[in-house]
Amino acid sequence: MSPPRISGFNYVRPLGAGGFAQVYQYEQDMPRRVVAVKVLDEDLATPSSRSAFEAEADAMARLSSHPTIVSIFAASVSSDGRPYIAMEYCPESMRNRSKGNPSPLHEVLDAGVRLAGALETAHQSGVLHRDIKPSNVLIATTGRPMLADFGIVSLRGQMRGEGTSRAMSIPWAAPEVVTEQTSGTIASEVWSLGATLYTFAAGRSPFARPVGSQETESRLVERIKRAHYKPVPGAQGYEAFDRVIARALAQRPEQRYASMREFGEALQQLQRHYGFDATPLDVVGSAWVPPAATVAGVRGPVVSTVQAEGRAKRRSELADRLRADEGPKRRSGSSSLKPVLIGAASALAVLAAAAAVFGLMGGF
Repeated sequence: MSPPRISGFNYVRPLGAGGFAQVYQYEQDMPRRVVAVKVLDEDLATPSSRSAFEAEADAMARLSSHPTIVSIFAASVSSDGRPYIAMEYCPESMRNRSKGNPSPLHEVLDAGVRLAGALETAHQSGVLHRDIKPSNVLIATTGRPMLADFGIVSLRGQMRGEGTSRAMSIPWAAPEVVTEQTSGTIASEVWSLGATLYTFAAGRSPFARPVGSQETESRLVERIKRAHYKPVPGAQGYEAFDRVIARALAQRPEQRYASMREFGEALQQLQRHYGFDATPLDVVGSAWVPPAATVAGVRGPVVSTVQAEGRAKRRSELADRLRADEGPKRRSGSSSLKPVLIGAASALAVLAAAAAVFGLMGGF
């Protein structure tokens, strides 16, 4: 498709194309800078699809404040009616760099810690990426890895009116995703990051056949479902790395790292084990997350991907707040609120506090 005319941007050249979007390089007039513009093939024919696009763009822009997430500069609709997102220009992707060419271990671990911090921040905000893979890990002009395309999969599903949306980049998808048991969880994202890091280290995805072998999608899916981990081929001294990645690629979700923070900390321990400097695990605190009341009304596609684990945790934290009297709060594994005997005035105060907390969280 021809590049659209966009006010304030001058077309430079094409950058690439995906299953449902075209990417072009433009130059922004003010402030003057080079940007990448992703133009979606879907149209905004209905108010609901436009609302989904606006909510998605807002959510992506909030997340892009993280240093390892590609920055979003603008989002709108071109003169010919195609929705677009203007974002930070990254000249290369890790897919091109690592395809058939293993990356040095120190680069793999550095990228892993940075990406884990970005994903932990997103998960704490109730957001799933849904399509973690090497081609969505870009390389900034500074050389650092950047995670792109947050929520693009969800956006496509919402704009098409689909109840759920799936990212089926099969070589990096978890067993429960390729078998369509779920469209995504924290555990499946841990798997996808582990598979992506393996690809960086090995030059091919963890369950792909060696280059030159016959491969079919059905056979690849069967190997992913069995999840029999094989160490990085031809690597010397990677035993510790293989142990960490093997846990991330465990067949059963509960056997994987419980969170991206835990996975990132394991990768930091690997850096120390190999004598590398530990990369900071950048996780933006909860104070950074904008009030849910801002987004609760629109319930955009990214905002609505809150995990079951996240819901349970929030219910538990709300229960703790309501039960707390004085002294430190105690954690509870239950998501139900036990009745307490309090005076009428205290009851009203507790109910008001609960309503306020529920409003800030945007509901369960």
